[in-house]
Amino acid sequence: MKAKAPRKDERAGEARFAYEGLDRVIHERARLSVLTSLITHPKGLTFADLKQLCALTDGNLSRHLHVLERGRLVAIVKGHERNRPLTVCYITAPGRKRYLEYLETLEQVVRDAAKAGVEKPAPDLVSGLAPSRV
Repeated sequence: MKAKAPRKDERAGEARFAYEGLDRVIHERARLSVLTSLITHPKGLTFADLKQLCALTDGNLSRHLHVLERGRLVAIVKGHERNRPLTVCYITAPGRKRYLEYLETLEQVVRDAAKAGVEKPAPDLVSGLAPSRV
């Protein structure tokens, strides 16, 4: 007979701090910067403006945009303006949704950490050992 899988609420207590909502595509400093820049500019940003806002090189920005585009978080439109190439980047509707869900999870991380900061620290498990100083 097959054992019953634990309910979601039972599993939640076991891995309370796993934070499954921390999306690995978003949870990288440069990509988080790109998405934050794009969500605050709903009409999109040029490649040059995005590069400056995020303090990235052309190559780094290109690589991170490729990852975000493959994940369908951003859309990239290439065209011309006054006979010069122009690349404009936008956050997609699914990208906006994933980003906001990511932020909710990140806010939970902050709440958990803040709560731990006001609780009484756990006693030393082994007598005679001092807490580590990092």
